[in-house]
Amino acid sequence: MATDYDAPRKTDDVAESFDALTARLPNKSMESVDAEETDTGEYEFNQGEDLSNVQLDVVVVPPQEDEFTCVECFLVKHRTQLDHMSDLGPVCKECAQG
Repeated sequence: MATDYDAPRKTDDVAESFDALTARLPNKSMESVDAEETDTGEYEFNQGEDLSNVQLDVVVVPPQEDEFTCVECFLVKHRTQLDHMSDLGPVCKECAQG
């Protein structure tokens, strides 16, 4: 069956179906959300704040045997993304296209 997407839509059916969906939802207010659920990190930063005293713990994993670093974009890629070897080193497929 073909559907005419330019035809006017019925607004009554949409309003009724929305009301039916909202009636089935449990009543939860945003006030009952735990702080742990919304916590995105240890620190909250304000724009322009001095961050010179903040230390971040980052684990750096060296490139694996099946990875290479593209000499064009300097990203570590899987060997399946290797396009060719240039005089400077490996070039990924994305950089070779552009």
